[in-house]
Amino acid sequence: MLTQQDLSRLNWSKTHNMIPVVIQNYASHTVLMHGYMNYDALLKTQREGLVTFYSRTKKRLWTKGEVSGNFLRVIEISPDCDYDTLLILVSAIGDTCHLSKKSCFFSKKYPLHFLFELEEIINTRKKTFKKNSYTKDLYHSGTKRIAQKVGEEAIETILAAMKKDKNELINETADLIYHLIVLLQDQDLNLITVIDTLKKRHLLSCK
Repeated sequence: MLTQQDLSRLNWSKTHNMIPVVIQNYASHTVLMHGYMNYDALLKTQREGLVTFYSRTKKRLWTKGEVSGNFLRVIEISPDCDYDTLLILVSAIGDTCHLSKKSCFFSKKYPLHFLFELEEIINTRKKTFKKNSYTKDLYHSGTKRIAQKVGEEAIETILAAMKKDKNELINETADLIYHLIVLLQDQDLNLITVIDTLKKRHLLSCK
């Protein structure tokens, strides 16, 4: 959340008391939507941890998801260098766009984002009873079998590299990443926990 010092530095006069806000998924960094906040909307967002805008059409404070239930839980709020725009990292519940899309923007130029979409798909399959689902069958077989599959895919990835077969290496790497995500989800972990560990190691190595 913003510190008291950051709050006091926000340039409300420059934005006519209506600061533009960019909403971004904290994990995939997908830009989800754009809106505006007045001072009361920002304070409510800070206090409750749910993104609240000032609706220029409704002429009132509007908490995203108050009707649909698709709330935006605040992870971090950051001002830009001029203190006249806010970037809010969020954990999104459900679809953000009113058109039943993850994002209000249509860009598909971010291939890494699919890893987090895949993680959500795998987590959904874990909780459903969909027939003929390989993912569901994996979870049904238990942790030992999932771990064995990770080991098998790791060996196959190594063998593909040793053969210098690039196409096979790509395919085996995809299989390995998929099964690793399944294993992480089995242990109630996710890619963010792994990335955070890598970041901490990097910071320690730079000291």
